[in-house]
Amino acid sequence: MENSIFDKVVDRNQTYSIKWDALDKVFGREDILPMWVADMDFLPPKAVLDALKERIDHGIFGYTFVPMSVTEAIQDWMKQRHDCEFKKSSILFSEGVVPSISTAIRAFTEKGDKVLIHSPVYTPFFNMVKKNDRTLVTSNLLIENGRYELNFADLEAKLQDDVKLFILCNPHNPGGRVWTKDELEKIGDLCVKYNVLILSDEIHSDLVFKPNVHIPIASIKEEFKKITATFIAPSKTFNLAGLQASAALIPNKELKAKFKAVQDQQGFFTLNTFAIAGMEAAYLNGAEWLEQLLAYLDENMNITTNFIAEHLPALKPMKADATYLLWIDCRGLGLSDEEIQKQLLEKGKLGLEPGTKYGEGGEGFVRMNLACPRETLNDGLQRLKKAFS
Repeated sequence: MENSIFDKVVDRNQTYSIKWDALDKVFGREDILPMWVADMDFLPPKAVLDALKERIDHGIFGYTFVPMSVTEAIQDWMKQRHDCEFKKSSILFSEGVVPSISTAIRAFTEKGDKVLIHSPVYTPFFNMVKKNDRTLVTSNLLIENGRYELNFADLEAKLQDDVKLFILCNPHNPGGRVWTKDELEKIGDLCVKYNVLILSDEIHSDLVFKPNVHIPIASIKEEFKKITATFIAPSKTFNLAGLQASAALIPNKELKAKFKAVQDQQGFFTLNTFAIAGMEAAYLNGAEWLEQLLAYLDENMNITTNFIAEHLPALKPMKADATYLLWIDCRGLGLSDEEIQKQLLEKGKLGLEPGTKYGEGGEGFVRMNLACPRETLNDGLQRLKKAFS
């Protein structure tokens, strides 16, 4: 892809970027290339920047509310992008998917209740369960033919043991799996059978590579809609994490009321002014930009997997159906997790996420963020090679 808009290297230093400005705190040194936390080194769609500039130029930033036009933009996006219909009345707003998960845990369960998650999985799932004094139950994913599969026997055994809530990651982070309709239907049927509510984190749902298709679990059956809260955000899709905007899609009126009640207890009032402007512009006018992004990310994935196959055959990247995150199996190196990180940081000067952060089953893996200009990617790949040569 010649002269792509995504080739532009933007200096993010001194912008309070967790990825770029917190290296000493995270890795204990500053002389490394960060390819870890899940945000992109790309400018968002021009329509988003224009909307934010227009809001700034107005100059007054008083109390705001989320207009119905934002709700309609989300409703249309879900229908057009994912063939899933949500009534406007089912859409609530939150500052982020992780706060929404925490709110839902408080709203739908009591202290001590069992909450089930897969492992390995996105770290805050573990944290939100534990920090809200719920009992964490995990079902480990299986690796078959180099990709994650669900262990349905184990999942059912856990679900029937008085689990109240199941947190699903679809697409899966860090493995990049897009769960199929059959897999999701089995999960949903089991949750219906054992009276377990579902929280579906679908924050990466727009970042799916063809021919894979994201299917919201709530869209499969009407009874799944009744037991599911679906969480989405423009943050991963359009690189807007710093705006702190997300939506909770909860068709069940009783569950929605419980969720809203906990938000009220927490004093959550509305989204900030820029979150509202950015979110609406992204969902209304970001589709064309997203198609270009997906093509660029797909090429980054191919470049990386080909490079690893040629230069680092002991590493086995898991083919990603979605996300800009590559989950790399380093167990063939015969190194401990500490040794893997030591070589990455000291020899390669490269900052990747250690797999141990993602729970049991993450040992011996690293997560690499490929959402960067080609120049940065090539630098990162040379550092990866240096680390393990």
